[in-house]
Amino acid sequence: MRKLRTYLASSICFALALFGSAALRGQAKRAVTAEDYLSFKFIGDPHISPDGKFVAYVLTSIDQKKNRRESSVWLIPADGSAGPRRLSAEGFSSNSPRWSPDGKTLAILSARTTDTSSTEAPKSQIYLLPIGSGGEAVALTKFKNSVQNYQWSPEGSRIVVVSSSGPMDGIAAADRKSDVRHYTHIQYKFNDSGWYDDKRRHLWVVSVPGGEAKQITEGQDWNDTDPQWSPDGTRIAFVSDRTGKAFDDGHNTDVWTIPAAGGTLTKISDHAFEDENPRWSPDGRQILFTGQTALHQFAKLYIADSSGGLPSQLAVKDFDAIAGELRWFSPGSVFFTAGTKGETHIFRADPAAHTFAAVTTGPRGIHAFDVNAATGKMVYLANDFQHLDDLYVASLDGSGEKQLTHINADLWAQLDLQPVERLPYQSSDGWAVDGFFVKPVGWQAGKKYPMVLVIHGGPEGMFGVDWYHEFQVYAAKGYAVFFCNPRGSTGYGEKFERGEINNWGGMDFQDIMAGVDAALKQYPWVDANDLGVTGGSYGGYMTNWIVGHTNRFKAAVTLRSVSNFISDEGTRDGAYGHEEYFKGPLFDDFEQYWDASPLKYARNVKTPTLVLHSDNDFRVPIEQGEQWFRALQHYGVPSELVLFPRENHNLTRTGEPKHLVESLNWQLYWFDRYLNGNASAKAPDAQ
Repeated sequence: MRKLRTYLASSICFALALFGSAALRGQAKRAVTAEDYLSFKFIGDPHISPDGKFVAYVLTSIDQKKNRRESSVWLIPADGSAGPRRLSAEGFSSNSPRWSPDGKTLAILSARTTDTSSTEAPKSQIYLLPIGSGGEAVALTKFKNSVQNYQWSPEGSRIVVVSSSGPMDGIAAADRKSDVRHYTHIQYKFNDSGWYDDKRRHLWVVSVPGGEAKQITEGQDWNDTDPQWSPDGTRIAFVSDRTGKAFDDGHNTDVWTIPAAGGTLTKISDHAFEDENPRWSPDGRQILFTGQTALHQFAKLYIADSSGGLPSQLAVKDFDAIAGELRWFSPGSVFFTAGTKGETHIFRADPAAHTFAAVTTGPRGIHAFDVNAATGKMVYLANDFQHLDDLYVASLDGSGEKQLTHINADLWAQLDLQPVERLPYQSSDGWAVDGFFVKPVGWQAGKKYPMVLVIHGGPEGMFGVDWYHEFQVYAAKGYAVFFCNPRGSTGYGEKFERGEINNWGGMDFQDIMAGVDAALKQYPWVDANDLGVTGGSYGGYMTNWIVGHTNRFKAAVTLRSVSNFISDEGTRDGAYGHEEYFKGPLFDDFEQYWDASPLKYARNVKTPTLVLHSDNDFRVPIEQGEQWFRALQHYGVPSELVLFPRENHNLTRTGEPKHLVESLNWQLYWFDRYLNGNASAKAPDAQ
């Protein structure tokens, strides 16, 4: 689900020791399993050194015994002349590497403690790691709460930090008078972090190497985020909703600047909705940012005078996509990423000329890039349907691309991975829709195969040529896989995305079913009487909607799904967060919300359905899954409910490794039982 814009992406990494590639030569490849997830290595957050010679990045692995992920910081030459080496210490998770301006020091975030008597989890602090001279990382900060984000000043003598502050700082949980939660705003919980406390995130400036910290922003009615130093180091731009309504379901974040020593704030942006992602021009005279002038609008690129007081202007015209990861490193060269038609690429824009062009190409997803203007190089991560992320280096025009890492090469040598085929088609009203199709492993002509329809979350989201472990597992089990981008999806323009408004369960349903028909026509060996459907979040909503409106599917698995908009509106973390999709708030148009709720149509369901939900899902509360399961039970539909303790809405992305694998195995169990007709299929928890 969309509210609070929490979906962006950050890579999660997984690794175990694997056999060397030499030992695998000549061996037959095997099918992908759910448990292969535990062996994946994921790379993230690359940053190129100031001299352009090295790239620091994060590698995350899974410790199966501890059932948790552990991250470490690595270094590799940018010319590929040598392999990577680990920089951060064993035994601690470390991430967020950032180079000092002179390149002699690498700052990292790490949660470490030497106090074995403490019962509190260690807080993430900034550690400074000398490069070249050797030596261990030394703690710079000692904040009572974790460092959320940070950035070096241009001259390297200071670091701006985002950390929580407030009247509860420094008071141990055991010393508080009460554990009762008290709230005065409509926003009081969030899916990832749980119940809010009374700490707000503010900016601090920390001296290097001394570690003295000075708080420069404050306030109990807002958070301050995304600090960005001016090129001369005198000012800091940041994002904050200073209307006092940030926790009252407000939408009006703005870009501000403040003197680095603290002082009077200057408002830079001028829109009534979200203004975010400030980036200074190289000469410090302007600030680029993303802004919205209406709800549910694509954020556009704006530019404003850094002194404030003047209207902002569009920086790029006719760009019908969502820009992210902004970089402004030289005049006339703003770099950013954007998803388009199932791919994600780096774009380059000239704010003065209002022009833009793609820098990277190809059927893949590119993200997490960094630029070194002095050397004319950039680094980025890229994945495709058959590969997880790896690190690449290229010239700023995209030429001379070179792959620097082969993180999962040994594993890929073992696995029989299927390619994806693009399947464009037209919906029932003639709209063009993008579909994608995967054949089952070992496909043979003349045989019939079942097919699983997978629906993405959001509805803002985009399927394409990225890596999807579960799709490979479905194919390995003998299922064809179809997935598509119905209206409401990103990557196809604002008009296409806004086609979901006042239309939940309408044309999105038609788009998806037209895609199923297109797949059956294109691939006649798919058994039209042996179809399954699954999806999570919005995909779970649409799974529920589909089985309430057609009996074409033999099996359904719905994950973290909405079933009843009436109760969801008052219990989710976004409060009344769906009104931008409907004609108005719930109280003004009750019937529209009920008409769009799958629960209204539960009496029509005949499809055996497995309901998977998480105990601590604040985005789509657990009562949504419970209502759907109980309704199916009431109407005699074969159904089962599986609940995951300690998990939130992000179970299949960042859940406990064991639970994430179990979730996929539950899906396989259900499809085996009802698509394959295996009455003796055993549930994952069967003894």
